[in-house]
Amino acid sequence: MIKDFTILLFGLTLFIGCRQSTEPAQQNEAVNQSYNEPHRPQFHFSPEAKWMNDPNGMVYYEGEYHLFYQYYPDSTVWGPMHWGHAVSTDLVHWEHLPIALYPDNLGLIFSGSAVVDWNNTTNFGSTDNPPLVAMYTYHNMEGEKMGKHDFQTQGIAYSLDKGRTWEKYDDNPVIPNTENIHDFRDPKVFWNDATKNWVMILAANDRVKIYNSKDLLTWEHTSDFGLGHGSQARPWECPDLFKMTTQDGEEKWVMLVSIGNRIGINAPNGGTGTQYFVGEFDGKTFTNTQSKVKTSWIDYGRDNYAGVTWSDIPQDDGRRLFIGWMSNWDYAQVVPTKTWRSAMTLPRSLTLHRNADGYLLHSTPVTELSGIRNNTYEIKQTTIETNLDLSEKINPAQAELILEIKPNEATTNFGIELSNTNGEVYRVGYDVMNNQYYSDRTRAGKVDFSEFFAKKIHTAVRNSNNKTIRLHLFFDTASAELFADNGATVMTDIYFPDTDFSQIKVFTEGGAIELNGSCYDLTSIWK
Repeated sequence: MIKDFTILLFGLTLFIGCRQSTEPAQQNEAVNQSYNEPHRPQFHFSPEAKWMNDPNGMVYYEGEYHLFYQYYPDSTVWGPMHWGHAVSTDLVHWEHLPIALYPDNLGLIFSGSAVVDWNNTTNFGSTDNPPLVAMYTYHNMEGEKMGKHDFQTQGIAYSLDKGRTWEKYDDNPVIPNTENIHDFRDPKVFWNDATKNWVMILAANDRVKIYNSKDLLTWEHTSDFGLGHGSQARPWECPDLFKMTTQDGEEKWVMLVSIGNRIGINAPNGGTGTQYFVGEFDGKTFTNTQSKVKTSWIDYGRDNYAGVTWSDIPQDDGRRLFIGWMSNWDYAQVVPTKTWRSAMTLPRSLTLHRNADGYLLHSTPVTELSGIRNNTYEIKQTTIETNLDLSEKINPAQAELILEIKPNEATTNFGIELSNTNGEVYRVGYDVMNNQYYSDRTRAGKVDFSEFFAKKIHTAVRNSNNKTIRLHLFFDTASAELFADNGATVMTDIYFPDTDFSQIKVFTEGGAIELNGSCYDLTSIWK
């Protein structure tokens, strides 16, 4: 969601609701030129133009993955929020669709979720044509400017044509802000098979609120969760709640909560981030079964925020699919891109694992990404004393690497280094001495746009005791995503080299490493 310090910049509401959704179609040919511009990701989702932040309304229906997102079509900085829209049949290639939801007299359209109302509990559709129902936060700018505290409420809209057009409910809002909570937003809705009703989890300042409903229209508040648990930085945002089964067959519930509104603090390496809790849910109340004071993070990089999961994934698939906004509120509005700002992370599959310390959420890139692999270079078992240059084998600007590495007793540090002819360098790897992964963008190009962007090297704890370190890496023009030890530790960072990185090497310091793996060039999803 939006940062409080930017809200006062905008007072527009009513006239935007009259905008037509033809603009993207009219601009397609011109805007698509921007997919060749500097820093534009080639296999991550990014908008054709203008500002984007949180992913919203992710739902699967009739062969399509829907991705809605916070969108401002008139600028490359945050403004009056709409819901942008795209669909995919494979989670990799995306088709841009017209804006789905516009602001209206109740307010801007902030973050939320979407579901398939299979049983037509709303009576918006029929059992033969169940409606897609979106639930979102209204943000009334005028109310906030007047100093009120009830300016955020929850509304719904529905679609009967596979999400192509949307009708807002006549009696919005369906949940008024009767408690005058300043941050009251980001509803995530799901159907609970055990209780045969709808459940909603909603962010409310320093906690979440849980509601039940039979029809998505009338809601009962059942419980709160959060006070004294995990990070207490506020506001809490973009919550999610879902059931998972561990590798041992144990059923648990996982709650995601994004946090961060204070410059330079909160998440493990500063700014905004997403924590999670593991526990029990009886349909009305969530109980955290982990340590109250422990904070678990879904990603230790600086650039994975507001992520939630897709609704209505078919049972024969069974995955819990996640995507996040690949930026950070510390600098999101000033990064050096021109026609657009922000991309999404790669889609990820979440799995829950039990270890000696409790429960650990793993994230791995979706298997569909293998479909964009192009040239392949296999690294057979080899010993590296200093470095192995891969620059003539793969393109470091669009690459995937899967490496298995065993350090010797003298090795202190190893990893992957990207560089260019300007002398700019990005490094990601493993600090053996401190048993931690790291991502170093301090010398990776443009950094002067924000004092917080390259303040330090980012680090993350290793959550495995295996003597072999497994690094699964994706590099996409201006971003790096590390999935270490089969997703036990994840780091996502963006960077902005003055020219694309053209050299790539595996390096080691202090001692040799044993290495094997596979490297791939990845093709653009936009060409």
